[in-house]
Amino acid sequence: MLVYRITKAIYADRLVASGGAARWNSRGQFVLYTAATRALACLENVVHRSGEGLQDTFRVMVIAIPDTVLITELLPETLPADWFDFGQYDACQRIGGEWLMSGRSAVLRVPSAIIANEWNYLLNPAHPEFSRITLQRTEPFLFDPRIKS
Repeated sequence: MLVYRITKAIYADRLVASGGAARWNSRGQFVLYTAATRALACLENVVHRSGEGLQDTFRVMVIAIPDTVLITELLPETLPADWFDFGQYDACQRIGGEWLMSGRSAVLRVPSAIIANEWNYLLNPAHPEFSRITLQRTEPFLFDPRIKS
């Protein structure tokens, strides 16, 4: 399976997590966020960057997850009803942190908070199977200038 990550070009040559806090992890927990499609990766960037800095130089990271790598799935019906609301970051961070600390899998499939029925894939760089996940290539990416905050 291929997943996608859009990032500034200077960070696109390796699979490295920043440890910054996000929806499914607390600060200091290292998780790589990827998306099932380039389009969702684009929307995630636009939302999280608030439309700022989109004229920088970006790349799409095309990442291969072998079919034999276990993927844990979080289904929306198992989450709090308003899990996608910004006020629920703490609950989501606890769920993602529990997955990360358990070491159950190298990949966690989570629903997108932006687009219903779309999926993001979190990668755990500390998991032994992470070494089997590979950066296949990078591609130039330009945000359409019509995209505004």
